[in-house]
Amino acid sequence: MAATLLVQPDPSDPRLTRRVTGLDHTGQAIETSVTVERPLTLYLNGQEIVTMMTIGDRPEDLAVGYLLNQGMLRPQDTVTAVEHDEDLGVVVVRTDTRTDFEQKLRKKTLTSGCAQGTAFGDLMEGFANVTLAPDAVLRTSWLYGLLRAINTLPTLYLEAGAIHGCALAQGEDPLVYMEDVGRHNAVDKIAGWMFREGVSGADKIFYTTGRLTSEMVIKSVRMGIPILLSRSGFTAWAVDLAREANLTLIGRCKGKRFVALAGQSRILFDTDPDQVPPEDSRHWRRNSREASL
Repeated sequence: MAATLLVQPDPSDPRLTRRVTGLDHTGQAIETSVTVERPLTLYLNGQEIVTMMTIGDRPEDLAVGYLLNQGMLRPQDTVTAVEHDEDLGVVVVRTDTRTDFEQKLRKKTLTSGCAQGTAFGDLMEGFANVTLAPDAVLRTSWLYGLLRAINTLPTLYLEAGAIHGCALAQGEDPLVYMEDVGRHNAVDKIAGWMFREGVSGADKIFYTTGRLTSEMVIKSVRMGIPILLSRSGFTAWAVDLAREANLTLIGRCKGKRFVALAGQSRILFDTDPDQVPPEDSRHWRRNSREASL
């Protein structure tokens, strides 16, 4: 049975995928689903900030999460309104105080995230001052259970591919699953949801289908989440940053296998891998091909 989440994608939403015709490798006519991407222009109060390419769901969460991870919003700021106009492709975030977006927009160094990436200098602000929960624990039974739960979700990923997914979990239970054409968008959606719902990351686990880059590590730390998982691999800088922040960093989670390169002291090995049921390979086989995009 598929897991029940607080928030998850709706593969049947006609706005998110489109059927197109083509030919397969044998020359036969086919019809297949493709992911739809559309521009979304973000305003902070009266200032235009950025135009993002996105699948278009959860625009309010995406907007707030983007501003948080760019440092244009601070955790203590009060958001008075988030207004989305689907026809215009615009979302406006309003606050009760002035922000410092002019300074932020001068940042030019982008991370390796899909599409426009993220201004690296903004991501690093406050990184060294974050203390992740030292008593957080990851049981291997939770890890296997979480992967199994995510593997049974009805996702856009299985419907059309060309998309990244991220999950916020507690123990082995996924709470929120977000997808988008860029992994940074999927992360920002979860960050925005956490801010708007007042959810702490201290006792949570973050899962991503994308590779573990410096951006993924820094955003997880900024969100206060002590454990980061992925089916994909690592960059060297991601490992260095995770060790600096005492973030538990686990990649190459496929089937019964995983590799932990930082924060290993949080892991409790309470499950014999030989007793773990095999998982459906539809997710991770496709992801192996797409995660490097």
